[in-house]
Amino acid sequence: MTRRVTVSLDEDSTTALETLSGETGEGQSEVIRRALAFYAANFEAASGQPSDNLEQYYRMLSSGEHVLLDIDFLHAFLAHVSDGNDPDPSFVEAADRVSDYHAREYAERFDEVGDVLEWLSFCGFLAVRHEDSGVYHVVFPSEPIRWFMSRFIERSTADLPVDVEIEPGVSKAIITERPATD
Repeated sequence: MTRRVTVSLDEDSTTALETLSGETGEGQSEVIRRALAFYAANFEAASGQPSDNLEQYYRMLSSGEHVLLDIDFLHAFLAHVSDGNDPDPSFVEAADRVSDYHAREYAERFDEVGDVLEWLSFCGFLAVRHEDSGVYHVVFPSEPIRWFMSRFIERSTADLPVDVEIEPGVSKAIITERPATD
């Protein structure tokens, strides 16, 4: 069913409609239908109230400190540095330096390993389910990523006010957080 709607456009909207019609080769009605569908699908971001995830992604990417990485690239990198054997020691050393840097950052930012796991889940490295007090079931995309991220979690949480125990599976791990025993 098609419904006719009459709208009033200001000068900027008129210019935008004409420009989009010219660039797409579509009629004004089709451009407005597409614009309305896009607006509906992206209402939170378009209304100035982006979701927490969208805002976090924006901050991460705009700072230049993080990049989007296709999961296949990550698998390729990890396969390349291990080549079916133990990971290349120079890669492990470099990854440990990154982990140690994050340990200092996380000590100021997080109080619990659950907060770190939630952050890493947001970044796409893992999926996490909080079981009960301090027990987390973590699923990784693959065994190499489980190895890589478990090592990162262990090292990057070293300065938190808790102790972390990681019980690895094939592509899962149970991570337990306990009060620090310093």
